[in-house]
Amino acid sequence: MRFMEFGTSNRKTLLMFHCALEPWWAFEDAARAAAEDYHVILSVADGHDESGSEFTTVEDYAGKTVTWLKDHGIEKLDMAYGVSMGGSALMHLVAMQLIPVEKAVIDAGITPYPYPRWICRIIAKKDLATMSFACRNRAVMEAAMPPERWTPEGQDPTEHYDRVWAFLQDHMTDTTIYNVFWSANNYAMPDPMPELDTKMEYWYGENEKKARRANIRYARKAFPDITLREFPGLEHGELVMMFPERFHQEIQRFETNDPDVPACD
Repeated sequence: MRFMEFGTSNRKTLLMFHCALEPWWAFEDAARAAAEDYHVILSVADGHDESGSEFTTVEDYAGKTVTWLKDHGIEKLDMAYGVSMGGSALMHLVAMQLIPVEKAVIDAGITPYPYPRWICRIIAKKDLATMSFACRNRAVMEAAMPPERWTPEGQDPTEHYDRVWAFLQDHMTDTTIYNVFWSANNYAMPDPMPELDTKMEYWYGENEKKARRANIRYARKAFPDITLREFPGLEHGELVMMFPERFHQEIQRFETNDPDVPACD
């Protein structure tokens, strides 16, 4: 794992967990934007850190992150954010009370399946076949995430996708892909859920609402006080990867409860 820090002179802390099957630097612009106000720690998961490692479990991702935070003198977090698989890691971290978190944003976080284990294994193998094929076929990748929509502002689409493609070929193994999908859908959560002091929001894009229905139901049951926030016209993970300044504004709005901080349209 790697831990990228931005805005280290700021007093308030913001931990960021990224999503799966994307390079860590796809979240760097958002981290740098938020670093205007926060000491941002971007936790880069095994299998995504360009070191030859492989992803193991959501629990390991969260646990190693908390160990690093405490080893560096961070005993509590003002804000924490996780998207997709990163949202899974953050839900586990908060629910297991691994470290105090004042406020947490679960952005389209994946929640555990309610199915028997053998069914979950079949789903994980299907996910592996689908995503391994997509990660090895550039035409499929570009069809699913068109460069004209998924290239950050100011970057050349061809150069950006060349870099993403190289990352996938060099670092994204089938072991990592399988473990990501297995663990993000089957990680441990406490039962019963303890009383929590963390204030939470669950974010999702309007265009992924149908796909997130089961995740939203789970999140609302697990965290009864969680607030839902829908972002019109956006896809899965699009806010944090494509609109860093809007991401920063939304984090600031939630963290400060300041009505004068502009919210996303």
